[in-house]
Amino acid sequence: MSTAPAERSRSASYALSENLDRLSRPIRRRQWPRTLAALQVRNYRLFLSSQVVATTGLWMQRIAQDWLVLELTGSVAAVGIAVALQFTPVLLFGLFGGVIADRYSKRAVLIITQSVATLMALTLGVLALTGTVAVWHVYLVAAILGFVTVVDNPTRQVFVSELVGDQHLRNAVSLNSSVFQFGALLGPALSGVLIHAVGQGWSFLINAASCLVVVGMLIIIRVPTGRSTVVAKAKGQLREGLRYIQQTSEVAWTIVLVATIGLFGLNMPVILAAFADHEFGTGVSGYSLFNSLSAIGALAGALISARRRGQVRLRVLVSLLTLLGITIGIAAIAPSIWTFGMVLILIGLLTLQFLTGANSLVQLTTAPAVRGQVMSVYLLVLLGGQAIGSPVVGWLIDHFGARPSMLLCGSLVVFVALLSGLAMAHTSNLRLGMDRTTYRRWVHIRAR
Repeated sequence: MSTAPAERSRSASYALSENLDRLSRPIRRRQWPRTLAALQVRNYRLFLSSQVVATTGLWMQRIAQDWLVLELTGSVAAVGIAVALQFTPVLLFGLFGGVIADRYSKRAVLIITQSVATLMALTLGVLALTGTVAVWHVYLVAAILGFVTVVDNPTRQVFVSELVGDQHLRNAVSLNSSVFQFGALLGPALSGVLIHAVGQGWSFLINAASCLVVVGMLIIIRVPTGRSTVVAKAKGQLREGLRYIQQTSEVAWTIVLVATIGLFGLNMPVILAAFADHEFGTGVSGYSLFNSLSAIGALAGALISARRRGQVRLRVLVSLLTLLGITIGIAAIAPSIWTFGMVLILIGLLTLQFLTGANSLVQLTTAPAVRGQVMSVYLLVLLGGQAIGSPVVGWLIDHFGARPSMLLCGSLVVFVALLSGLAMAHTSNLRLGMDRTTYRRWVHIRAR
């Protein structure tokens, strides 16, 4: 009888020693695949999960907004004006967004911007559902959201770098693009179904709910100590960012190429609305399908970028932009809706390959103290280019047709990309050379 307590004591001692041994072992963290390496960071997992919901809602609102303007006015140029109003504030005030991103807590700024976006989506949804919406309502909301974008976009870019650090930044940029394109794939399809069934209003309300999800997740996230950078208010910060770009040739040339795609290569909402309504007569279902096909290619391009290890070079960006311009030209002369749709997939892939490469090149090349200011310039030329290009393309479509206008855009992308490539080669004293002894590359770039 007396042996039972002793046995229990030995068992307890054995269990205690096992637990202590287990605690003393090194913790083995889950190893994510290379394509998902940034998901090792818990805060980034939380942020990215909210972006899945947010981007789907955003694309639902974009489709509903464009089609609502087209229904209210019957003009493709009016759709271009709505797009331009959403990006014009970036063109006018985009540089100040980067200063705000560098001066204040990124997390707090994003909570404010997403709260305003929630209110705007809710307002437009109520107006649409009550049947009181007018085109000027859409224009006003688009302009207010443009001011939100001025601050939100550069802050979001820098916030991601704070969450993951430079080690996973390239992968995080690619994953962000993948999630954005997943939303671009799912959002237009859902919005098209809703517009057919109950009108545009519910798409706006769903986007309002998705913005609230982002706000809730931002409240939960805590940025690691030491990664959050806040620059004290001082004179000349805006000039400092511009001076940095001027002195860093890789960043400067990348921004030139990004301006090119912003002006001539990212006018798809206007062009696709025209092809769906005028060229193929498919209505909103065709418009949603075209956006989804472009998003399929973009999602594939983002996933390919996520697996890339080495740094993207400027010559790769020039090559991608040239191929994109050629592909846009091919889409302009596509004889059938199916051919047009297949080329849209390739356009989406090339666009995302270029944008993820350009984004990561700028962020990894830029010093953290001026990263927000530099990214504001990057976003200014990218989104501001759309503010200029969208109404111009809409006017061209109304006067000359969708196909000639799209062909012109593709030709301009090719021309500026090649011209920029030649200018880079000239300033760097590079030239094309031929070497038949090299098995893989007969034609290559070398110093003069």
